[in-house]
Amino acid sequence: MRKFLVVLDDSRECLNAIRFAAMRAAKTGAGVEILAIIPPEEFNHWIGVGDIMREEERERIVAHFEVFAKWMRDRQGIEPELVIREGEPVAEILAQIDEDPDVGILVLGAGTDKKGPGPLVTQLSKSAGSLPIPITIVPGELSKEKLDAVT
Repeated sequence: MRKFLVVLDDSRECLNAIRFAAMRAAKTGAGVEILAIIPPEEFNHWIGVGDIMREEERERIVAHFEVFAKWMRDRQGIEPELVIREGEPVAEILAQIDEDPDVGILVLGAGTDKKGPGPLVTQLSKSAGSLPIPITIVPGELSKEKLDAVT
């Protein structure tokens, strides 16, 4: 089954990307894979402290995921998958795409502040021509009504 891959983070635009992926998946019979990435620099402490912090971060990610998963189940009839990876975000996204042949589309949310669309959109769009799958970039300011209309 083809899957939409969405990156879960704390950004506001992440919400629109997840909504878009779930709505498209529901309408096309696809799945949704949500990827959360733990950056390596967050745990450069003593080994024991780093392990505890890493586990706490995983628990926070799972709790965050469950909020979106419930919405997908209840509203879209989709059962999303959660994948947690550790490393540099762009490298981990590319590795996940490479390792999961069912991933067919990467969905990213674009930020709306003056700094630009966000680091993932900026970095991945530069290499979009050589990616093995298409990228869908969802504007962070797109309303629920417009999201529904375009999906």
